[in-house]
Amino acid sequence: MEFESKLVPIMREGVDIIKMELFRQLKALLSIKYNNREASYIGKLSGAVINKLFATPNNEKSFAEFTKENRTQIKEEIKNISIGLKELRIPLTDAMRVHVICDYQDGIDSSSILVQAQELGILIVKREIPLPKNFLNMVRKLGKSSSLLVS
Repeated sequence: MEFESKLVPIMREGVDIIKMELFRQLKALLSIKYNNREASYIGKLSGAVINKLFATPNNEKSFAEFTKENRTQIKEEIKNISIGLKELRIPLTDAMRVHVICDYQDGIDSSSILVQAQELGILIVKREIPLPKNFLNMVRKLGKSSSLLVS
């Protein structure tokens, strides 16, 4: 039990690193698409897309209002992930699965994010569920290659 209680936070950190990389790449992509919008809009839109994808809403008032006002754009950009950021499908598949497993350990059922990801063509269904070591190695490699992590 003690091992699991230490493993879950480490695995969640790995999920967060993948979410940061998604944010970085999504923000770059959306900066081109919405080149007439302010950087703050691009940042909020990128964050809202990730929050929706992982079912982790930001309930802070201004962000909740932004999400409500930009519901259509958020939906559209989530649909575009499987095409515009297809190189992230493997890390996203693993991160979403690990996220659901960690939530389950904490008594939360977030399995609906996997259903949504499958419907959107993001989830690679035939991919094995990653073992902790393999997941963390992938996170380290991705984090180092994108300068999110240093040795």
